[in-house]
Amino acid sequence: MASLNVGNLGEYLREQRRTAQLSLRQLADAAGVSNPYLSQIERGLRKPSAEVLQQVAKALRISAETLYVRAGILDEKEREELETRAVILADPSINERQKQVLLQIYDSFRKENAAEAAAAAAQAAQAARTAEADQAGATGAAEASGITETPAGALAAAAERPVDASDA
Repeated sequence: MASLNVGNLGEYLREQRRTAQLSLRQLADAAGVSNPYLSQIERGLRKPSAEVLQQVAKALRISAETLYVRAGILDEKEREELETRAVILADPSINERQKQVLLQIYDSFRKENAAEAAAAAAQAAQAARTAEADQAGATGAAEASGITETPAGALAAAAERPVDASDA
């Protein structure tokens, strides 16, 4: 009954548990989940909820967002954004007002960059459509006039034809 990245999640959890030098039972107790359930998660047989992942992350003292990414609940980009926000909010060297201002600036940069990326993508799509239309127009015009070869082919054919004195 494995799904998405559950096997990868289980392997990662087992590795983190061993690094923390905890038995399966100790981690289950610390996280508030049953020993068999945690075992099934580690073996990739169960996909835990975000709440269970948060409990396990807290017990292992690791980022819950990392577990969310491994479980397929959160994508990498979202995790990076959440971690950036968490670091800003956890910084004891700046006050709450400064943290809020910094987060507002961060959000404005992200929105600006997203808008620029969207505009660049739209421009590239428009250029591709224009190129396709130009190609279709050239092909349609050639077919309408009875020309069956491409412009490059017509030039090559003209270059191979012998020059007749009456052409001049």
